[in-house]
Amino acid sequence: MRLSEEIEIDSAPVFDLGNRVKVIKKLRNDGTFPGKDKGALLAKPGDIGFVVSIGTYLQRAYIYSVHFLESNQVVGCLSRELELAEDRPPLIEQVD
Repeated sequence: MRLSEEIEIDSAPVFDLGNRVKVIKKLRNDGTFPGKDKGALLAKPGDIGFVVSIGTYLQRAYIYSVHFLESNQVVGCLSRELELAEDRPPLIEQVD
């Protein structure tokens, strides 16, 4: 995984819990997805999923755990790999 020089976590996450998102590039196993060979296709452009958790990677980037219902897989994604599938409020209310 190659990260940009930008420290993304200095800003708020791009996506919220419950957002319906769409994959915009092929997502392949970088070796961190259990039970699949390295390089195996995990999601393809156009696949739809829901953000179920938000974590960080190397204190630089947000990692969005996205549940893809069709494959029933939860895959960690970077913001540059996703876009909102539609403009509607998150399914899970945020607590401040």
